[in-house]
Amino acid sequence: MTDFLVQTLDFAAVCTGGWAAYYLRFGFDTQVVDIPSGERLLVVGVAFFAALFFGKMYRMWPGGSLAAMVGRVSLGWLITWTALIVLMALTKSAGMFSRIWVVSWLFLTLVSLWVARAMAFFAMAHMRRSGYHHKSVVLYGDSTMLDTVRGRIGKSNWSGFDIVGTVVPGDDQDIAALDTRLRPDEIWIALSMGDQSNLESVLQALQQSVANIRLLPDLRMYQILNHGMSVRVGIPMVDISASPMFGSRKVTKAALDYSVAAVALLLLSPVMLCIALAVKLSSKGPVLFHQKRNGWNGEEITVYKFRSMAMHAEEVGAVTQAKRVDPRVTRVGRFIRKTSLDELPQFFNVLQGRMSVVGPRPHALAHNNEYVQQIPRYALRHKVKPGITGWAQICGYRGETDTIDKMEGRVKHDLFYLENWSIWMDIKIIVMTPLATLENKNVF
Repeated sequence: MTDFLVQTLDFAAVCTGGWAAYYLRFGFDTQVVDIPSGERLLVVGVAFFAALFFGKMYRMWPGGSLAAMVGRVSLGWLITWTALIVLMALTKSAGMFSRIWVVSWLFLTLVSLWVARAMAFFAMAHMRRSGYHHKSVVLYGDSTMLDTVRGRIGKSNWSGFDIVGTVVPGDDQDIAALDTRLRPDEIWIALSMGDQSNLESVLQALQQSVANIRLLPDLRMYQILNHGMSVRVGIPMVDISASPMFGSRKVTKAALDYSVAAVALLLLSPVMLCIALAVKLSSKGPVLFHQKRNGWNGEEITVYKFRSMAMHAEEVGAVTQAKRVDPRVTRVGRFIRKTSLDELPQFFNVLQGRMSVVGPRPHALAHNNEYVQQIPRYALRHKVKPGITGWAQICGYRGETDTIDKMEGRVKHDLFYLENWSIWMDIKIIVMTPLATLENKNVF
């Protein structure tokens, strides 16, 4: 029933966006009956397809995050709208419709869908607070995971779960008898790694239970990089350390990377030309500096920067970081390093597929080889493409890392990014980067 209501809201939101865009384009004195049949058919058809397509991308599950729901429906609409544009191009029917109307439809429908999702979320939250569609839960176990579950449910009274009983292994309570007496909707089993031998006996005792039985694995001994499950050769597996970039996530991030890089190069090309001339005229040597660094999966890539130092020779296998007072840095170089303008050529790296706009900053090979031996889980940074900017950089970990503590702080923030990645987080980092660049005092 909930899915049907959500799909109905999707349908209404897409139709509302389409017709609102039409009125804004052609005037409010136009009556609905005067809208050409082609436009009406397109609006209804796309709305119906969208409701079917991404209505399933979102479930009003108990405890679901509003941000996640809005993100899913936004992605669904963007995919639907893009498919519509491609279909128009393939059928050569784009000329039948106003381009302003079609583009307005995109943005107005996004707003309509956000409003619809918020209404659905708060309506369901209110109903659950009022006791509607609650599920009773019995907890079994003695690990601290149960404390986490109780805390989460206590803070989220809109989640729809009520803990009606708890059984600790070794006490006088019988889990089967409690199940028969309480008839819970769910039984959640949380056993520590040392108590896994009890699992078989518990499941044996509950073999006649009609409750949904779920196992909460005790993963406290691991620091999980990607919170998720995957299926390999038909076997479900918990992802302990896996790249967050897969499937639609990988496609979405690539679309953001290529579009941002293309627009940036187009808008910043005059600035880049001026910097190139300034570098060339201020000191001898090439305009661009090439350096080997590690990319996705640790593969070596060539990263571009505007040259900011005078030509000098380094010892084989050594890379010396720039210091606050460094005679190697030119006057032009000091300015472009301070403002991060020396990184602009890396947008070409993005178009080449070697880097992302947002991700852990790539380090020189010599530094990588040094830190991978000193910092646990350092190499996990390579489970995504390196970025021009990143979460660590906007949090102040930009520039010289002259102590192991500074590098550990940067790695900690990089892993936080991997564990919590979303397309909205990338957009947030992109928006915050200019301000973070101006405020940072650690770049020389």
